[in-house]
Amino acid sequence: MRELALVLGETNLTEIEMRRGDLRIRVSRQTYAAPAAHAVAVAPAPAAAPAPAAAKAAAPAEAEEDFSSHPGLVASPMVGTAYCRPNPTSKPFVEVGSKVAAGDKLFLVEAMKTFNDVVAHKAGTVSQIFVADGQPVEFGQPMLVID
Repeated sequence: MRELALVLGETNLTEIEMRRGDLRIRVSRQTYAAPAAHAVAVAPAPAAAPAPAAAKAAAPAEAEEDFSSHPGLVASPMVGTAYCRPNPTSKPFVEVGSKVAAGDKLFLVEAMKTFNDVVAHKAGTVSQIFVADGQPVEFGQPMLVID
C-alpha cells in the first residue's frame, strides 16, 4: 500500500487500484484545499497586531498560495493526526523562524496508533506552518515550508 501511495504522489493521480485474483487494493487521496477552520482561527487578529513572525507563530498559516511546487514544501507522508510536539507539555519541534537542518524532526504523524517522524528534507528556516497540533492531515497535505 505504501508503494501505491508513493505512485499517487509521484504521478499526481488522485486514485489508483490494483487487482490480483480476488484481492483488490484501492488507494485514493483528496487534493488539498485549506480548511475553512483555518481562516476562522486566523481572521480575528487585533488591530494592533504583533510583529509578523509572532503573528504567524500564534496560529497555523493559511494556505492561500499554491506551495505544491515550492522546493521547501514538507507534505504529510500519510493520512493521520499531526502533532507539533513530542508530548502535550513540551515545546513544539519547530516554529515559524526556526532554523532546521536536513533530518531534523518537524512533526509526528500518528496513524493506527503508530507515531511516524516527519523530518526536514533540507536545511533552512521555517517560513510557514499550515497545521495545528492534533489536527487530522491527509496524504500530501502541505504541513510547512522551509526557505
